[in-house]
Order: sequence, then C-alpha cells, then structure tokens
Amino acid sequence: MKNTYENPLNSRYASKEMQELFSPDMKFRTWRRFWIALAEAQKELGLDITDEQIDELKKYKDDINYTVAEQKEKEFRHDVMAHIHAYGEQCPNARRIIHLGATSCYVGDNTDIVIMTEGLKLIRKKLITTIEKLSEFALKYKDMPTLGFTHFQPAQIVTVGKRACLWIQDLLIDLEDLDYVLSNMKLLGSKGTTGTQASFLNLFEGDHEKVKKLDNLIAEKMGFDNVFAVSGQTYTRKLDARVLNVLSNIAQSAYKFSNDLRLLQSIKEIEEPFEKKQIGSSAMAYKRNPIRSERISALARYVIVNALNPAITASTQWLERSLDDSANRRISIPEGFLAVDSILNIYINIASGLVVYPKIIEKHIQAELPFMATENILMEAVKAGGDRQELHERIRVHSMEAAREVKEKGKENDLIERIAKDEAFGLDIFKLNQVLDAKNYIGRSKEQVEEFVRYHVEPVLKNSEKIHLDVELNV
Repeated sequence: MKNTYENPLNSRYASKEMQELFSPDMKFRTWRRFWIALAEAQKELGLDITDEQIDELKKYKDDINYTVAEQKEKEFRHDVMAHIHAYGEQCPNARRIIHLGATSCYVGDNTDIVIMTEGLKLIRKKLITTIEKLSEFALKYKDMPTLGFTHFQPAQIVTVGKRACLWIQDLLIDLEDLDYVLSNMKLLGSKGTTGTQASFLNLFEGDHEKVKKLDNLIAEKMGFDNVFAVSGQTYTRKLDARVLNVLSNIAQSAYKFSNDLRLLQSIKEIEEPFEKKQIGSSAMAYKRNPIRSERISALARYVIVNALNPAITASTQWLERSLDDSANRRISIPEGFLAVDSILNIYINIASGLVVYPKIIEKHIQAELPFMATENILMEAVKAGGDRQELHERIRVHSMEAAREVKEKGKENDLIERIAKDEAFGLDIFKLNQVLDAKNYIGRSKEQVEEFVRYHVEPVLKNSEKIHLDVELNV
C-alpha cells in the first residue's frame, strides 16, 4: 500500500491514453522535437548547423537520459536547462546549437499547446462516441411515450427518445465549440524573452524575413498552420481559458444528463448499467444506487470550478509575463483534461447500457394522463352532443375529486371512471380508453427524433473519427 498521495484521476478515472498525453515523458520528448525543429529551420535559413548535428539530435529524441536530467535539475534548479545539458551530453556534436536563440518558453509553451491540441482531439473522439451511443438509444425509443416534467412535476407527454435528443443537442453545441477552438490552435513559435524576437534577429544579422520564416517553419514541422502574431515571453493565457471553457461546457452537459438519469432512476423508469455482482449499498442490499451518474456529477462539478483557474491566470499576467501561472497551470490544465476524459468514459459506459422499464413508465403515464386528456375528452363529448360550458364545469369538479382521492387517500386515479358514469358526457369506457392512448399526446416527438438524428447528428457522425470501445470503469 502506498503511503503518499496519489491523484485519483490517474488511479481511478482517466484513460491510459489521456494520462500518457500529460505524462512527463510526453512533455520531454516533445521538447526534443521542438529543439530538432528549431535546428532544422535555422539550418534551412542559413545558420551554421550541419546534417550530422541534426541526425545526432534525432537519434536521441526518444531516448531521454532522465537520470542525468534529474541530477542537473537539482544542480541548476531549472528544468529546461537541465534537459538541455542532458541532451547535450548525448549529442556532443550538436550541443552548441541546442536551444539556439530560444527561451524556456520556446519548449515549454509550445509543448503545452501541442499536448492540449492532442488532448482536445482525444476528447473529440469520445464526444462523438457518446453522441453516437445516445443517438442509437434515441432512435430505439423514439416513439415510446413517457411523462414529460417541468419543475419535476408531471407535464405533457414526450417520448424517451425525444428526451435523449436534448442530451445530444447539448453535446453537439459542445462539439461546435471544441471544433472552433481546435481550428484556431496555434503555436507560440520562436518569440524570445519578451516576444520581440530580438535574439533571432541578431542570429540572422537583421534579416526580418528570415526571422518571420523561422516561426512558420517551426509551426509547419510540428503540424500547425499558424503561430501567434504577437506575444510576450509566453503565449497569451487567454488560450488556456478558452480551452478549459470548452472542457467546462462538456462537463456541464454531462452533469445535466447525469442529474436527469439520477431522477429517472429514482422513479425507476430508466437505470444506468448495474453489473451482476455490483453492490449498491453496504447496508441496504436491495439498493441500486446510480453511482456512475453520481460520479459524472462529482467530476463535472470539479471541472466547472477548475475552469476559473486559467481565467484568473489570464487576468493576472503582468506585462510581458509573470511566473505565478506556472504552478497553477501544471495542475489545472492536465486535471481539467483528465477529469473530462473520465467523465466521457463514464458517459459512454452508461449510454451503451441504459436500461428502460416500459411498464413503470406506462404506470406513471396512466396515473397522470386522465388529467392531461380532459381537453380531448371535452371535445369528444361536445361532438356527441354535449354542452361545452356545462361539461367543462363537470370535468373540473370530477378532476378535483379524483385528485383528492389520489393525494389524500393514496388511491388510484379514477377520473375516467367518474366521467364514464356521468351521463352528461355520453361516452362509454371503451371510447374514453381510445382517447387515453398515450401516443395521441406525444406531438411530433417521433418525427423530431428522426429529423434531428438525420439532419443534425448523422452528418457529424459520418465525418468524424470515433473510438469504438466498451469503456471498462476501474471502480
């Protein structure tokens, strides 16, 4: 048993893929990729750098001598300088040109952008998979009537599938935001200590065009289309705030879904998956607690609050930069990604195995439908020759009496029986039961589901990469 703190996002929740993206090894290997890109670009623009030096750098790009780097960091108290020296020991011929003209933020900030970009791509795949699973569920239950609720009070009839489309629509909005942010991700580039590129202008002997070309070449080599046009020493921390706002939005949508499911599970209409030997409560063996949905709620709350971190950081950066962002960003950005990754893992798991109980849903409908059907009953009675005003008053009285029987005595709703016995309506129980078919009250729910999936969901799924997996939850 370990006797030091361990982040549960690693040990319990997040996927291996996301953990690897934000791992030290990924960071330091990406640093080396940026040093190689810098050297290659500088050589192409005429600096005295040889192919042999670049080949030497490439030889050790993934073979990091961590023991040396750790020893150097203890000596220098500077992680970038420690890794420059460690890389230089492996590459003695290239040692003099590693990090030439650059500042620590060249590798640090650019690497953060690369990792966040890859993190967003992984989140996107899982978002698409979640939408796909929910769409399958929506189509399957597109015409199954269920009570709609406003204020968590019974309202008009909807369908199980129509309600699922509300969850999907939120995720589609999140996807739009994510795609916008992804399409606008850009590198810091090579800007120097205060963003003026003075060191690079010196290296290229005052050639402004080569300095500008250096930025673009580095971006191209690292798979990006653009760099920030201006910066201080760091890229604007507004980017971090923008990225974590996207993560917060996804968390908000998942939170809404998880709360809805917790309510539906409470009234036994729909349940999250429950494994054969899963224990719901240590005390009450019969319970099936919605622990997966509750976990989404818990993690989503964390992400929503965590999005304040980069917002405050962006607000409080001094002039060309200050270092009070560093410790915060090391925690808030990775944990935001790990938590949303965890949320979507659970969301996919739940959406893949939702359990619907039609009989319970029908029972709840029948308890409320007689009240909802009174307008239709009134119209049928008028068509049978009744007086609309007189019948309206009779329905009002019958409804109040039936409601009193339900609320005060716990009896079944007997409104229909009362109306059938009232000769003023001229309707027998058979005719009344025809009026009470729940599908008469779902409006365009079925058509809305079909149209929504066909025109809004399927085009997105068709053009997107999904992760086809059955997510296995650790706990």
